[in-house]
Amino acid sequence: MTVEPARSAPPLSVPAPRATAEPAAEPAAPAGTGVPAPAGVAVPPGGRAAWLAWSVGVSVYVLAVIHRTSLGVAGLDAAERFGIGASALSTFSILQVLVYAAMQVPVGLLVDRFGPRRVLLLGVLLLSTGQLAFAFSSSFAPALASRAVLGCGDAMTFISVLRIAARWFPAAQNPFVAQLTGLAGMGGNLVTTVVLAQALHSEGWTPTFTAIALLGVAVFALVALFLKEAPAAAVPVVAPVVAPVARPGIRRQVLDCWREPGTRLGLWVHFTTQFPGNAFGLLWGMPYLVEAQGMSRGEAGGLLTLLVLSNMSCGFLFGRLLSRTARARMPIVVTVITTTGLGWALVLAWPGGHPPMWLLIGIILVMGSNGPASLVGLDYARSRNPAERLGTASGIVNMGGFIGTMITLFGIGVLLDALSPAGAESYSATAFRWAFCWQYIPLAVGTAMILRLRRKVIAADA
Repeated sequence: MTVEPARSAPPLSVPAPRATAEPAAEPAAPAGTGVPAPAGVAVPPGGRAAWLAWSVGVSVYVLAVIHRTSLGVAGLDAAERFGIGASALSTFSILQVLVYAAMQVPVGLLVDRFGPRRVLLLGVLLLSTGQLAFAFSSSFAPALASRAVLGCGDAMTFISVLRIAARWFPAAQNPFVAQLTGLAGMGGNLVTTVVLAQALHSEGWTPTFTAIALLGVAVFALVALFLKEAPAAAVPVVAPVVAPVARPGIRRQVLDCWREPGTRLGLWVHFTTQFPGNAFGLLWGMPYLVEAQGMSRGEAGGLLTLLVLSNMSCGFLFGRLLSRTARARMPIVVTVITTTGLGWALVLAWPGGHPPMWLLIGIILVMGSNGPASLVGLDYARSRNPAERLGTASGIVNMGGFIGTMITLFGIGVLLDALSPAGAESYSATAFRWAFCWQYIPLAVGTAMILRLRRKVIAADA
């Protein structure tokens, strides 16, 4: 196992190098500030080797996003295949997201203790197993169980890639690399909306999902053969060797992360900014555009592709801003929340429930900013937690957006069924119009918590 540098400590207590510790550049120099690390602390090297390690790790995240978003273009097919309504259909995504959110803290602890490489390999196995089972499922219950397995594998990818980036890149580059990670994931979403949607139409259910599952074989081999999760020569030679410091208990590590106001602020930023675009892209976008707006599947797929492209563009822009100054964090968050809320208000208030194409394009472009803005939450946690618990802190934050997504998916599904006549084969524009108003409940709660915790973080910094 690769040995990494010991962190700086007072003269009388210098911890020995540990296999799972990483350079302490981030606590010493908050991400994006440009403050140099203290003397004696090894700074991650960056460079070509760092980008190679990140590229191998991010290939797993791209695969996970393909698996995660596959139901977004197959929702109508799934409803027909399993003979289910909106509430049951939303259960697929809700369970997948619930498992993902519930696994974030355990996965963070696993990454902190066993390293990201092992966790990524396990994630690929679970993703492929779940998707293969989903491909051959012909009834609701087995298909539901397979999505739960898939969600478990998905949960192991993003945090692991962020940990690899923290070990390989200097702290000032981490916000930009995190945004690039999200941008690469949107490449997986693009594969879903362009390639998978067409394959599902031409090849059918089982061949399409089987092909996706078999992609995991190539990705597993890539990680097993080529991924280095930390630089090889990262141990400073000046540190004296003393007895190893005992790890904190799991409960203590989680509590320490939670007591940090920056971690909780990051969670609520992630919660509030991510869920509108996530719920739309994961499940309800295609039914809304086809059934409520009367588009063909091809036209709806084109708009969902626009959502992905907007997400990628915003990820690049936000990454550049955050790598230059940490002061850009809250303006980005507030701008995204405000424009998303106002944009949906205009769409839902449009007379007749059929807004013009320019307005639909506008709200989809705005929702493209949701995912990149949610990564600001991870930046808050990363800059306010020590290196040895970054995985745990990232796991806590990463739960936020997926909890918000789960609440939104479920609320919209229940309202659609409640507002539609019994036995209706499709949902009206009016039903979608009122059901989508549900988004404002988690949006309001999350905004209130951000404003409250922001004051606590400012007070702690002062």
